Amino acid sequence: MELNKYQEAAVLDESNTCLVRANVGSGKTTVLIEKIKYLYEQKKIPLEDMIVLTFTNKAADEIRERLKISDMDQKAQNCLYGTFHGIALKLLQDVLPVQELGYTREFQVCLPEEELELAIRLIKEHSLKIKYKNRLRKRLDQKNRTGGSSRNNYQDDFLQLVEFLAEEKRKQNKMSYEDLLINATRLLECHKELLPNIKWIIIDEVQDCDELQFEFIRQLKKPKVNLFAVGDPNQVIYSWRGSVFNIFYRFRELYQARELSLPVNYRSSGTILAVSRRFQETGDTLEGVQDKGEKISVKNHYDPFQEAEYLAEKIQKLHEQQVPYEQIAVFYRLQDQSEILEKVFAKHEIPYEVSQKKTIQDIPVLVWFLQILRFLSNHEDISSAVSVLTNKNFGEGWTEKKAHTEIESVITGNTFFSKSLLFQKMWEYQDQRKDYEELWEFLCLERYLHPASADYAENRKYIMQMLGRMKKYKNIRDFLNELVLNGMDLEREEDSKSSVKLMTLHASKGLEFDYVFIIGINDGLIPLNSKDEAAEEEERRLFYVGMTRAKKFLELSFYTSPNGNRVFPGPGRYLSYLPEKYLTGSIRQKRNPKEAAEHLQDLKKMVLEERIKKAEATETTTKVQEQPEKKPTATEKKVEHPKYGMGVVISETEDIIRVQFEDYGEKELLKAFSQLKYI
Repeated sequence: MELNKYQEAAVLDESNTCLVRANVGSGKTTVLIEKIKYLYEQKKIPLEDMIVLTFTNKAADEIRERLKISDMDQKAQNCLYGTFHGIALKLLQDVLPVQELGYTREFQVCLPEEELELAIRLIKEHSLKIKYKNRLRKRLDQKNRTGGSSRNNYQDDFLQLVEFLAEEKRKQNKMSYEDLLINATRLLECHKELLPNIKWIIIDEVQDCDELQFEFIRQLKKPKVNLFAVGDPNQVIYSWRGSVFNIFYRFRELYQARELSLPVNYRSSGTILAVSRRFQETGDTLEGVQDKGEKISVKNHYDPFQEAEYLAEKIQKLHEQQVPYEQIAVFYRLQDQSEILEKVFAKHEIPYEVSQKKTIQDIPVLVWFLQILRFLSNHEDISSAVSVLTNKNFGEGWTEKKAHTEIESVITGNTFFSKSLLFQKMWEYQDQRKDYEELWEFLCLERYLHPASADYAENRKYIMQMLGRMKKYKNIRDFLNELVLNGMDLEREEDSKSSVKLMTLHASKGLEFDYVFIIGINDGLIPLNSKDEAAEEEERRLFYVGMTRAKKFLELSFYTSPNGNRVFPGPGRYLSYLPEKYLTGSIRQKRNPKEAAEHLQDLKKMVLEERIKKAEATETTTKVQEQPEKKPTATEKKVEHPKYGMGVVISETEDIIRVQFEDYGEKELLKAFSQLKYI
């Protein structure tokens, strides 16, 4: 494959540690793949002697697919290719002595929700005092990300809870996501000799590393092990998940790393790159090879409804001009912004796909069935069995006390048959079946899904699909661990019809489209109101990521009347950063943030002026008309809006009118700008 001089330098570099700063659209994945092929084919480094770390299974699968190495599949079992958590899992199961930490190799990986349930149960059992229980999940996450240590600023029993929780997980032979990295790192530190053949560590998207992943890499990286990492400091957008912004500096200082760059962007037009540079964090050189292209379009919409109608019309015209739907994307800051777009696009019959993955956790029957599977693979997992029996929709609907009593009676042999047929079967089950579809009959699940219920057919389909997915695994434990590490996403058939993509700015990372619309660039939305300078910098990087997804066309928009209490009307400050020579469309001069509230005063003045004009016009008309027409009462008023259609007036004041529209629900409008026509 032909590489440019920057890409070739990275592929051929043999430094002990090399960091490649890869700008957006610069062929980062191509360089990483060519590096692996170069080491394997030219330097004769066996695949088994490389560790390739990614942040998503999708990225790992793409690397495998694009490598196209003939014997890759045959050696797959011995190759350490995958996510950080996946590689840690494999090391703990196959290489590292987990028994030293009180586990067996048959341990299960538990979800954050499971860990939280365990914590809540332990709080009750030990009568622990925990303040602000609604923050418990966040506190557990912070504890995990710091490697198990945590300062207790609440003056409660949290640190004692952490100890009880660690002991309970060992007792149940379970590890959380973070436990995988923490435990693997701890054992690698004590047993460096257990990975004698590793010669290269290759890392994708290194800028997303958090503290646990950084420490994991440190234990893998012995002096004679080479490290090659690719990433972009301008795309650090996950600090809320613990990613470390200064990761390049830390690697450079720790290993005296050589730094290379990939400055050539092959994706975006020259105009898009010129505008995007204003939001680069590091000021790296960003070169482009595409034509200058169209100017950036800037649009001012009255509100999200008006914008959705505009977008529907614009997208329809683009499609009529032979632009495929799948090459069009709309980005927004918050997930709930998609609701209006979905409704309007459906009305106009525009196919769309919201990039919000539906997971197994969203399907109640699958959540329940997963708890069954957890107990089937681990009879020590009493909490899962209790959850199965206490479920009111599919289980026995028992209280926790009754479920615990029944389970204890069966386990201790005090009763031969359980009062629950389901638990009796669960207790008898041995994880040795090859045809997992037999579980439907064995567990008598039809009885528990209630064949007469309206959702029986759909629930049965969900369970049978999951049983079908289990076929390729040698046991339920392996299936559950793989399922958890893959993010619990539901497998679904791909829609053959192309569709417009709707997604948050976070979800857009790693993607590209010919036509991109970024909506809601109002202060308080894009960017969100920031608590500190670090959060503000991340908002800038996030906007940079969104803009650089566009290849040919980029449109930015803001609202005069945005939704949300803390969202300011008018153009957000990010728009004022853009050089006007690259823009088409009007952006009013950005006011100082202290003056933002004055915008509402301006609107009030305009309303007053409009009211005076109407009063003068009414007075003139009254003199001409002998018998003025009687105005209908508020309850009799029907109106029509050019975008929202027919509606009925609910209430009105001198300035504001509230209308119930047939297709859009209740809407509050400024009278001076309402565009309403009375019927």
